[in-house]
Amino acid sequence: MALILVVDDEHLLAMLLADTLTDEGHEVVMASNGRAALERIRERRPAVVITDFMMPIMTGLEFAEAVHADAEIADIPIILLSGAQGSLARQRSELFFAVFDKPFDIQAFLIEVRNAIAQT
Repeated sequence: MALILVVDDEHLLAMLLADTLTDEGHEVVMASNGRAALERIRERRPAVVITDFMMPIMTGLEFAEAVHADAEIADIPIILLSGAQGSLARQRSELFFAVFDKPFDIQAFLIEVRNAIAQT
């Protein structure tokens, strides 16, 4: 259905998300930080990016700012999953299609992924 980029330094969560999205029929690529995610986007443009907030090298917020600063990729919807920084992300709502606090409802998450794909 769609190419989705999952960005998370927590390998188990990234694999869980990848498996869930693959079961939904999507192709998933992964990156462990924002800088690596920007490289993946330049290799193959995803329909949606799912990112964590707290990561080494570049946070999810810094990553979203970098995406929105680049006119070629600024329109890619970004869904943020956050353990504790969801309120910070919500203050920058223009950067994110949706924000979920961990733990999150997987069905609500999948609905937002579908909505993000539909807008592309």
